Amino acid sequence: MREMISMVVVLTVLSAFSGGMLAAVRTGTQDKIENQVLKFQKAPAIKKILSNVSNDPLQDRFKLTDNDQEITFFVGKVDNKPQAVVLEGKGKGYGGDVGLMVGIDIETDAVIGVWVTTHSETPGLGSRAKDNPDFVSQFSGLGLDKVFAVKNDGGEIDAMSGATITSKAVCMAAKQVQELYLRLKPEIQKQTQQMAN
Repeated sequence: MREMISMVVVLTVLSAFSGGMLAAVRTGTQDKIENQVLKFQKAPAIKKILSNVSNDPLQDRFKLTDNDQEITFFVGKVDNKPQAVVLEGKGKGYGGDVGLMVGIDIETDAVIGVWVTTHSETPGLGSRAKDNPDFVSQFSGLGLDKVFAVKNDGGEIDAMSGATITSKAVCMAAKQVQELYLRLKPEIQKQTQQMAN
C-alpha cells in the first residue's frame, strides 16, 4: 500500500512539474510565435491588399475584443488619413481552417481585397484559393450588404471547379469578417479617428 501511495505522489509531482515547465515554455515563446505568424503569414497578405497606402499597416494596428476573442485590425492610411482596415477570418475547409485577410474601405464599407493566409487544402485543388488570384479577386468591390457565399448557396462568388468545400470555406471566412466589422463598426471608427489625430 505504501508503494502505491509513493507512486501516486511521485507521479503527481512529476505531472505538476511537467505542466509547469510546458506553461513556462508556452509563455516564453508566445510573443515570438505571434511575431513569426505576423511576419510570414499575415504581412504578405496585408501588403498585397493595402499596396497603395502611405503608412506601415503592421505598425498602425489596434485590437478589439468580441465575445472573448481578440481581433487585430491593421489600418491603411493615405496622406495620414485612415482609409481601410484589414482583419482575418477563418472558415472550415476540407483539410482544416482556411485563414483569410480581408481589407475593407472604411468610407464605403466595400471590400478592397482579400488574400488567403493559411490552409491545409489539397495541393492542386483547394490550394488554388491561395495560388489563383482570380478566385479571391471576386470579393473586391463587394459591399458589406452582399451575401458572401458561393452562387449555389445564394451568394455572389463562383466556386472553384473541384474545390467547392474550399470555396465555401473562403466565403465563410469572408462572412465572419463581414459580421465582425459590422458589429464592431462604431469601435473601429473611434479607433481609426484617433489614429488620424
